[in-house]
Amino acid sequence: MDNLTSPPNSDLPQDLAALSDQIQAIAVQVEGDSLGLLALLRLLERLHRTICEEQFHPSLPDTRQALYTLLRDIEAEGGWPHIPRMKIQALMSEFLLAENAAASDLPPPT
Repeated sequence: MDNLTSPPNSDLPQDLAALSDQIQAIAVQVEGDSLGLLALLRLLERLHRTICEEQFHPSLPDTRQALYTLLRDIEAEGGWPHIPRMKIQALMSEFLLAENAAASDLPPPT
């Protein structure tokens, strides 16, 4: 995994590092189970949206100095947190690649 998808837990407060480890352990438990992984991703996205709307947005600064400090932190620490959705087209491309790879392993029809 790279730093964009899996920040080192040493940079996190202890409680968040423990939570990150638990989530990663669950992902490993359901590895290979696309429905299980999809359920985990949906949960994370729902939590992300709820935290943004109910806790983060109300906590945004109301002074220029505080806003400047927040923006500097965002810039220094790697940007705005975002959970991107996989596009259907990308999903289909992955499917077609896997299907083509499987088809190339089959013997030619007789």
